[in-house]
Amino acid sequence: MSNVVLILSTTQMNKMKGHYQTSLSDKMPPGSVFVAKPGQCTVTAYKSGKVLFQGASAEVEAKKWSSDAKAKAPAEKKRTSVTQHRYSPPAHISTMSIIGSDEVGTGDYFGPMTVVAVYAKKEQLALLKELGVQDSKNLKDPQIIDIAKQIKNVVPFSLLVCDNPKYNALQARGMSQGKMKALLHNQAIKHVIDKISPEQAEAVFIDQFAQPDVFFNYLKGQELFQAKHTYLSTKAEGIHLSVAAASILARYAFVKHFDKLSEKAGFKIPKGAGPAVDEAAARLIHEKGIDALNEFTKVHFANTEKAKALYRKKYQ
Repeated sequence: MSNVVLILSTTQMNKMKGHYQTSLSDKMPPGSVFVAKPGQCTVTAYKSGKVLFQGASAEVEAKKWSSDAKAKAPAEKKRTSVTQHRYSPPAHISTMSIIGSDEVGTGDYFGPMTVVAVYAKKEQLALLKELGVQDSKNLKDPQIIDIAKQIKNVVPFSLLVCDNPKYNALQARGMSQGKMKALLHNQAIKHVIDKISPEQAEAVFIDQFAQPDVFFNYLKGQELFQAKHTYLSTKAEGIHLSVAAASILARYAFVKHFDKLSEKAGFKIPKGAGPAVDEAAARLIHEKGIDALNEFTKVHFANTEKAKALYRKKYQ
């Protein structure tokens, strides 16, 4: 799907709205002035002055108005303080065409671990920003869901889910969570590289969860993704929108799986690893049996023993 972003004045947008009068849509996203669907294109004009063209004929449609507008270059993000090493990203990375990867669910007792890699071309960065892509930690689940539904048809991505039974089996065989994450990142990135071939990203950018030497040591013996450049950084979702988009899509998948687990359990399961989680796990043991923890939780977490103690205290 092609995507083009133009910047227009209010007068120009009013002229555009009149031009598309017969193809205006009633469904408009927050902050928009109008949405039109001429042919194989969706045109969304925002109060900010940005106009997004999406679809097979986006470039053709945008050219009708390009003489009155200028494409908005993505603003250079202020770099967060991070530990520097030989895989540290360059200062201008926020403007590059990048495959970014991130994971969600590693600290939650209930639910799976999800990893996503996303390819965001520099021409798409303004669009992603307009669609609300940012650090997922600043977004609530309803916002995550809304944004993810929009961007999953805009950028090439790969989603991998390590469900609880698989996670517990690997952990029981001695595999650390760090190695699981490294393997999933590697596989997701390889999938995206294959998807976009013969096009090549300028670099791969991974949200750092281990020192680079440790990360690559985890992948010894594996077929490693091939990239022009590879960068790792903590807080990567605040540095490049590809990682932010990956984080949002990973969170979206995590939330959907979490909802399915709540449905299976018969009650709402809390996220995280706090006292409310211990209470829910104790209830799960009472209603489904101790073996249910393998399907619902990461059993090596300390929450398991706390839940067992609560179960004995409340239900026996």
